[in-house]
Amino acid sequence: MKNQNTAANMQCTVIMPAFNEADIVGEVVKSILTSDGIAVWVIDDHSTDQTADAAHLAGARVIRLPEQLGAWGAVQTGMREALRQKRQCVVTMDADGQHDPRDIIDIIKPIRNDKADVVIGSCPERGSSLRKLAWSLMRLTSGLKSRDLTSGYRALNHRAIKLLSSPSASQLEFQDVGVLLMLEHAGLRVLEHSVTMPNRTNGTSKIFRSWAVVAYYMAQTLLLGTVKRKLRR
Repeated sequence: MKNQNTAANMQCTVIMPAFNEADIVGEVVKSILTSDGIAVWVIDDHSTDQTADAAHLAGARVIRLPEQLGAWGAVQTGMREALRQKRQCVVTMDADGQHDPRDIIDIIKPIRNDKADVVIGSCPERGSSLRKLAWSLMRLTSGLKSRDLTSGYRALNHRAIKLLSSPSASQLEFQDVGVLLMLEHAGLRVLEHSVTMPNRTNGTSKIFRSWAVVAYYMAQTLLLGTVKRKLRR
């Protein structure tokens, strides 16, 4: 009973990677901090604008990276700090306003009730037909069944934080299929919770900013999925 009560009352920390999101990050941080018991850490991925200042003024703790690591490297930085501070629950969120903070309470509920190790904020309806085609190819090559393979809106318990802070996880370049495959291989309980994700109104996607980057991302992801699937056989 004591462990159940501890889990139900665990504090949660939002880890938010951000690169050149000065126009929106402050608003996003403020909207999260209206929830009781939620702390916000913004991992500034070596931005060239005022992202760090805007996040700090809004009330977030800001961790500035001395060089750009990308979204996954920034998330890992936050998770390692959470592990060091013995945080029992974290939520990863984008800084561009696409993830609705009102969904946090529902996403972390299975974590607090010890019904899941990871909960994905899932929105398979979003995106273009090309994105959905890409998801289909990812499922085919990886064998994953997740409805939303690329959502960065996730809640994780201590076990998942520890796994994804490991050196093995650092070998991943993106936080999508590779992370889901690691979670599956480790036998962690992964649930999906439906959320809404409006189109971003500020800035541009860091992945879909050019066809060259998209091609590299898809090649890396499909290759990783294919290799992992063969290793499972």
